[in-house]
Amino acid sequence: MDFKESVEIGTAGLLAHKLRSFLTILGIIFGVAAVIGMLSIGEGAKQEALQQISQLGIQNILIKSKPIVEGSSSNNQGVLKSPGLSSDDGWALLKTNPLIEDFLPLIQEEEKATSGSEHSQANVIGTFPNYAQMMGVALARGGFFNYWDEKEARKVCVLGDGIRKKLFYFQNPVGKQIKINDLWFTVIGTFPPRLQGSGSFKSFRDMNNDIYIPFQTARKRFYRKLKQGQLDWLVVRVKDPDRIQEAANLLDIQLKKRHKNQDDFQIVVPEALVRQRQKTQRIFNIVMGAIAGISLLVGGIGIMNIMLASVMERTREIGIRRAVGATRRDILIQFMVEAIILSAIGGFLGIFLGFVLTKIITLYASWRTIISPGSVVLAFGVSAAVGILFGIFPARKAALLDPIESLRYE
Repeated sequence: MDFKESVEIGTAGLLAHKLRSFLTILGIIFGVAAVIGMLSIGEGAKQEALQQISQLGIQNILIKSKPIVEGSSSNNQGVLKSPGLSSDDGWALLKTNPLIEDFLPLIQEEEKATSGSEHSQANVIGTFPNYAQMMGVALARGGFFNYWDEKEARKVCVLGDGIRKKLFYFQNPVGKQIKINDLWFTVIGTFPPRLQGSGSFKSFRDMNNDIYIPFQTARKRFYRKLKQGQLDWLVVRVKDPDRIQEAANLLDIQLKKRHKNQDDFQIVVPEALVRQRQKTQRIFNIVMGAIAGISLLVGGIGIMNIMLASVMERTREIGIRRAVGATRRDILIQFMVEAIILSAIGGFLGIFLGFVLTKIITLYASWRTIISPGSVVLAFGVSAAVGILFGIFPARKAALLDPIESLRYE
């Protein structure tokens, strides 16, 4: 008996009990779907974290300003213990820290923006003309302001994608004017949509709601309380990404010295946030993988159980086949083929269910999911391995049956 004949006999045996065969492979279906779903969530979270670190700058260290501590003088009047974070810190760090390549100051104020009858609250960000270059983001329309705009404190602005839609809907805003509080600004460019912070990056503002203006314009045109300090953020770019943690440690020492050891800043390394998030994600993947593994194990046991029952039911058939010339190898192949067909069908249906599952997760949980070819191959390979592993025992038991005893079996 050739292999093709074994496949035909095995397929006929499965088709004779369709419902039982389907119920047998349910464990495999759910197991494969769970593996694909779990890996797609992990891959989606990984890509999202990489995009978030990319838009914060992979070579950047973020220094966040904290409320300035107020002390008391001899005449009982409040005295600020520190000048707070300022652009002078940036120039000093650039001059004395050999690991730093460039820096960027950020002033952030929430103000009312208006265009015609449309208005919305927006994050007005005062910064240097090298913002787009340092943050590694290209503009969707127009351009960013230049050093002449900065030097002369011109009233020009660049819109984030979210605030652009709120004020102009589908119109091109470049060249048009908007009002920020009582001041008119000319729109010279817009940014494309940017990923909103989630997970370890949730504390960061939604950059789609930003309006970028020159740093000097922000300082001269908008009121800022003395206790807030000059800056909200200072972004520094290191020369070598491999030495980013070393640069962060040196920055911490230098800033504490400049700020008289006052706790008025916090250093954030985006790369460290990504590592922390990936560590959490690995634990999540292990837990989900264990659950998916249990489903596949249950599916494999189900296949073995049904195959053993099938061997018992078809003992007389096995005896007849052995009597007309079939060898033990033929019987072994026949039952192995049945087990492999069951696991293969379960694997294909599980892959289909996995695709549906990821769509449902994205739709209702708003989680980003990415199905990679590797995850599909892994899930199907595991299901096939489970089918073969749990099919060996019943197939071997069928092959070892005595032909005479089998013919007498009722």
